[in-house]
Amino acid sequence: MMIHDVTAMAGTYKTRKRLGRGRGSGHGKTSGRGTKGAGSRTGYAARRGFEGGQKPLFRRIRKYGFSNVAFDTPFWIVNLRDIVAHKMFAKGGMVNAEALIKAGLIRDTSRDLKILGDLGDAKTLGIKLEITASRVSNPARKAVLDAGGSVRETGTRRDRVRGVDRNAEDRSPKKLTKKLKRSKPRAAVGASGESAS
Repeated sequence: MMIHDVTAMAGTYKTRKRLGRGRGSGHGKTSGRGTKGAGSRTGYAARRGFEGGQKPLFRRIRKYGFSNVAFDTPFWIVNLRDIVAHKMFAKGGMVNAEALIKAGLIRDTSRDLKILGDLGDAKTLGIKLEITASRVSNPARKAVLDAGGSVRETGTRRDRVRGVDRNAEDRSPKKLTKKLKRSKPRAAVGASGESAS
């Protein structure tokens, strides 16, 4: 006899459990249903995961699922006060990702670069900077332009996909999705105050 002959026959002749046939059977009296409660009655059916009213396991453990974090755009953030304080930019000059990496203000080019306009204690920017970055905040842009410098925003991948020109005065997306196009006439009607009829 081989092992596969044994396992093929396993369970074939197992007798079923006979309930309610007296105490001597081992399954008499309450017939394996415990004592009292809904589970001891006929017709009881608990939903899957029900734990008698306490908070079930699937609500106690950590939740996984959809998150917008994957669609976030990470930036290297640099303030104007940090640029001005560095000796490489003491007399102004070109400010871009490569220059900031060389200065040790950002780590690498794995993220987009964003310049913020915090000047610290200084009221105005006293040097002329030529900034090229993915994003430049409005206060930073104003401070640089007032000091005679220039600002060029290259935009993020999301800006390019949506057709946003960061250097133009109109920064609204030009490549609209179908959903935005569908809702545009409705918004226009609401703005004008005229009804469709």
